[in-house]
Amino acid sequence: MHEPGRVAVDLAVLLADGGEAIADLAVLRQQPGLFGRVASDPTAWRVLDAIDTAALARLRAARAAARELAWLQVLETRRSLPATTVLGRALPGFVLDIDATIVLAHSEKESTAATWKHTFGYHPLLCFLDATGEALAGMLRPGNAGSNTAADHITVLGQALQQIPEQHRYGSAILVRSDSAGSSYEFLAHVRGLREHGVHTEFSVGVAITTPVRAGITAAGDWVAALDGDGSLRDGAELVELTDHVDPVLLASFPAGTRLICRRERPHPGAQLSLFDEVNGMREGCHVRVIALAWADAGAAGSVVWWFIRSRR
Repeated sequence: MHEPGRVAVDLAVLLADGGEAIADLAVLRQQPGLFGRVASDPTAWRVLDAIDTAALARLRAARAAARELAWLQVLETRRSLPATTVLGRALPGFVLDIDATIVLAHSEKESTAATWKHTFGYHPLLCFLDATGEALAGMLRPGNAGSNTAADHITVLGQALQQIPEQHRYGSAILVRSDSAGSSYEFLAHVRGLREHGVHTEFSVGVAITTPVRAGITAAGDWVAALDGDGSLRDGAELVELTDHVDPVLLASFPAGTRLICRRERPHPGAQLSLFDEVNGMREGCHVRVIALAWADAGAAGSVVWWFIRSRR
């Protein structure tokens, strides 16, 4: 007999060790002195097949309890948890990165579908803790799932926050970062609304380069040199705050107080430039990234250089 929880642990070890299929349990099975008795492939299949919504909730609770214990042990030995650092300075609280990825499937499987990259497989949405790389939450989605689905982002963020021990979840600054897929008003309003429940969340997300954004970039003239995360000058890169250069209608699509910061830089040799680069008369072209900062950051001290590096993924 194999306890389902023990089988789940063996499957987790399999994945952590680089396994890709249940058959890879054979590697663990061949080392009984290290891993003990490991279930057969059919037994592992039955355990996975029996995992329903309630079982997933229990697994998440078990992970959260294990993480709380592990963090307590870290605090006992190191006095502090690992932190995200910017320009040699540790950021307070936690930084959560939310992003989707493509997982290819080479045959028909449950929930597989064509992806927006013209491949076939899954399009899961994941959340990681930046300082440690811990996978806090994930949602398995079909390949044709939308990139900017607010409901999925809200669900994954909620599950990720539940993985942070309660004594750290409340009272700590939590920066939520995403690419432009996370820039929907519904999701950002949710991040902002968490503050009403004692979770001190902020956001930094990418912004699509639309016509109003392009107009703001063209109008901006107070560009400053950009830095890399280690404090060195980023060659050919410049930053500017666009908040006062864009149409107020655009700003209204973000929670009140949101700031827009843009970085442009010369592309690497061979990079494909868009017509936007030519319209703005930049002979060397430019790569542009615009981010939106949380309403809580509005009016906060610090240059655009600091805020941009802090907010980069």
